[in-house]
Amino acid sequence: MITSDAYNYINILNKAASASWTKNGIIANNIANVDTPNFKRSDLNFENVLKEAMTQTGTDNLDKKVGNIGLSSLKPSVYTDYQELSYRYDGNNVDIDTENAYLADNQIKYYAYINAINQEFDRLKMVLQR
Repeated sequence: MITSDAYNYINILNKAASASWTKNGIIANNIANVDTPNFKRSDLNFENVLKEAMTQTGTDNLDKKVGNIGLSSLKPSVYTDYQELSYRYDGNNVDIDTENAYLADNQIKYYAYINAINQEFDRLKMVLQR
């Protein structure tokens, strides 16, 4: 983590990419347990944590919002999704097609975060070269 205001976007994107990486593992675990009786799918809550942090900054200016976010407060949480719901008689609530769709969506987000981080560094490099 870089501790300068110039890197606020990069730090938040880094947190988002890290959360997305963790979510990828959680989804893979859900897929691996698709046939395990009484297994309940897990998920990761990061996007809501980020939205909450953005709304608590008290400003409409995006740069100030990003600058005012405390990175230590951006902690994703793992939770059991639809704990009381089961798709099958064995108590499992994992749907393989849904998990594969979540996995594809999450992978796209992860690569988008990495691409955005690279673009931020490219911008900084361009400014330093002038």
